[in-house]
Amino acid sequence: WYQRRVRGKGGKNRRRGKNENESEKRELVFKEHGQEYAQVLKLLGNGRLEAQCFDGVKRLCHIRGKLRKKVWINQGDIILIGLRDYQDSKADVIQKYNPDEARNLKAYKELPETAKINDAQIDDDNDLDGIEFQDDIDGESDEGDEDRIMLDDIDDI
Repeated sequence: WYQRRVRGKGGKNRRRGKNENESEKRELVFKEHGQEYAQVLKLLGNGRLEAQCFDGVKRLCHIRGKLRKKVWINQGDIILIGLRDYQDSKADVIQKYNPDEARNLKAYKELPETAKINDAQIDDDNDLDGIEFQDDIDGESDEGDEDRIMLDDIDDI
């Protein structure tokens, strides 16, 4: 009993009330020398991701430990990365911008106008992303289809 208590860090209640970074306003951080803005292309696992930097280079980025389990990074997010002097194809994630901060960066002309900002907006106009479904291909009703199938099956016999 005693060993079991010492080994763990606590159960599920340990994480309650730790949503500190949500909804608090933080100061907008601009890039400095040796840093670049990027958009996440693909999550690779093991704390790594592939990002398209706004200087035109695709880089393999490593998520630093401070962000690793606290800040969840998704595909399409705008991030600030630290460039490496000795490896141009690799970089380190310094910060993730939420969509509101990314819009502000765009307004300050820090990000190019072509940058797409991921907003998790829910469309109210139930259009199914432009996909149209047709009920009947031949324009007839479905009532006679069962009879037609049965007759086709009889012809095969």
